[in-house]
Amino acid sequence: MIGSTAARPQDPAALNARDARGRTPLHVATFARKAGAIVALARGGAALDALDDDRYDAVTIAAVAGDEATLDVLLALGASARQVTSRYDGTALIAASHLDHAGVVHRLIAAGPPLDHVNNLHWTALIEAVVLGDGGTRHQATVRALVEAGASTQLADRSGRTPLALARDKGYRHIVDQLERAGAR
Repeated sequence: MIGSTAARPQDPAALNARDARGRTPLHVATFARKAGAIVALARGGAALDALDDDRYDAVTIAAVAGDEATLDVLLALGASARQVTSRYDGTALIAASHLDHAGVVHRLIAAGPPLDHVNNLHWTALIEAVVLGDGGTRHQATVRALVEAGASTQLADRSGRTPLALARDKGYRHIVDQLERAGAR
């Protein structure tokens, strides 16, 4: 449980006020990694699911930053890992997967996001981890986490290429091995 102090009543309009980029105080506090401010804002009634002008919510901001501690605070406060965000109609899980934030990926998976959400590029988190990854150990860990959580290895991109075909195209031998062991075709 995050703290035990009762929240003071706040003006909801002030808690969810927007700057020139559509960011709320919660967005700014998340970006600044200010856990105390995040807790105070949430307890005061700040919208945990608010999207800024780039369609990022606080969970996606923490995920993109690789900020596991702030993500933990947000999730404990009830923020959702299921929200569709960004101009790509993705999720925080998709964003974290291509950035090799394996620790964030594990935390998001535990929070129950849609593992096989397809963004407007027609990519899932698993496809993004392969297409935009570097094949290194952190991306391997991301692929492993997604596959072990039950992400589909059969969903294909817009061109009909599966994660296995994409990994083969990129020459990612370790990821190819992982996918094959998981039954990918």
